[in-house]
Amino acid sequence: MSAPRRALPSVALLHYTAPPVLGGVEQVVGRHARLLAAEGFDVRLIAGRAQAPGGGVRLQRVPLADSRHRRVMAVTQQLEDGRAGPAFDALSAQLEEALGRALRGVDVCLAHNVLSLHKNLALTAALHGLAASHPALRIVAWCHDLAWTNPQYRPALHRGRPWNLLTTPIPGATYVAVSRERQRQIAQALGLPLAQIEVIPNGVDPAAVLHLTPAGRWLADTLRLFDQQIVLLLPARITRRKRIEYAVHVVAELVRRELAVRLLVTGPPGPHNPRNVEYLAELRTLRHALGVDEQVAFCRDLPGPDGHGLVPSDRVMADLYALSDALLLPSLEEGFGLPLLEAAVFRTPVFATSLGPFREIGGDAIQMFGIDDTPAACARQIVHGLMDDPAYRLRRRILGAYRWDVVMRDRILPLLLQRVPAPRR
Repeated sequence: MSAPRRALPSVALLHYTAPPVLGGVEQVVGRHARLLAAEGFDVRLIAGRAQAPGGGVRLQRVPLADSRHRRVMAVTQQLEDGRAGPAFDALSAQLEEALGRALRGVDVCLAHNVLSLHKNLALTAALHGLAASHPALRIVAWCHDLAWTNPQYRPALHRGRPWNLLTTPIPGATYVAVSRERQRQIAQALGLPLAQIEVIPNGVDPAAVLHLTPAGRWLADTLRLFDQQIVLLLPARITRRKRIEYAVHVVAELVRRELAVRLLVTGPPGPHNPRNVEYLAELRTLRHALGVDEQVAFCRDLPGPDGHGLVPSDRVMADLYALSDALLLPSLEEGFGLPLLEAAVFRTPVFATSLGPFREIGGDAIQMFGIDDTPAACARQIVHGLMDDPAYRLRRRILGAYRWDVVMRDRILPLLLQRVPAPRR
C-alpha cells in the first residue's frame, strides 16, 4: 500500500504590490503564485495594488499594504525624519487586523521584501505582531533587497523601533535570500548562521522570453530541449547529398562522451526523388543501430501539438534556431547555403563541411570540417568549439539551473514540503 499523500499547505504571497504593477519583485511574486497554483497548492495573493492573476490564484487586496497609499506615504515621511508617533501605531494596528483577516486559513505566508525593506514599516510591524500572536502561521521571509545594507536607504533609517524590526528575526521564520551575496548580508544584519538562510534564485521562462509558438513550446517540452547539453539543428530536406547519416554518427559520438544531446532534422524527404523515402528509412535503421533513437529527431516523424504531423513553418523554424545551440551542415555538395544566413541572424554557431559556398558566405566566422573527417573528429570540434563560446556556456548554465520549473522543483517545493512543518488539519 502506498503512503498517503501529504496535504499541501495553503500558501499566501505578500508584497506591497503585484502584477500588473511593473517591477522585478512583482514579476517574481506573480510567477511564484502561478507556479504554486499549478502544483496544486491553495494560493492567495495579498497586496495593496494588484489584479487577479488567474490560474487558480485568489487575490485579496489590503489597500494599506501598498507602499504608495497616501497614509503609508505620510507615515513613511515621518519615519524618514526619525519620528514614529501615533500615526504609525494606528496604521500598524489597522494593518495587523486587515492582514489577520487576509491570512485566515493560511498555513504559510511568503513575505516578499516586507521584512527586509522599509517601504511600509507599518506592514513590517504588523507581520511581526501576527507572527507573535499566531504561532501556527509559518512565515517565510523572502529577501530580494535589504534596507540596512543599501547606502541609498541608510539616511532614512534610525535607531530603535520600528527601524530595528528590519534586523530582528522572527522566531521560527524561514529566511530566503535570492543570492549568496544576499544570504551573507542577511546573516550579518540579523545575526543568523548562514545555514539557516535558504538561497533560492529568481528564474526565467525561456519559452516566454523566446516568444515560442505553440509548436515550438511543444517541441521544447516533448524533446526536453532545455535539459540538453547540446542541441544541434540540421535544417534540410532528407536527401542523400545532405549526408544526414554523418550527423547521426556525430550524435552517437557525442552520446559516447556521455553528453545529453538532441539533433533536429527539420525537413521531409525531398520531393523530386522517390528514393528519398528509402533514405529516410535507412536513417531510421541507422539511428536505431547506433542507439540514438531518442537523440535524433526527424520532424517528419513527430506528431506535433495537434497530432497531425509536424511540418515546420517559417515561424516554427525561427523557434528551432532559437532553441538550438549550433547548426550542423555535413553536406556533400551545395550551391549556396541559406541556413548560414538564418543562423547568422540568430547568432547560432555553425559547424559545416568545408565547401566553397560555405566558405564564401561564412569566411572564418564558421567552423569547418573536411569531407573525410571522421564523425569522432567532428564531435570533438563541436564540443571544443561550443565550450570556447562564453555565450553558449552562459546559456546552458542558465537553462540548467535558473529555469522557473527547475527553481520550483529543486528549490521552492523542497522548502515548502520539507523545511516548513506540515499544516494542521
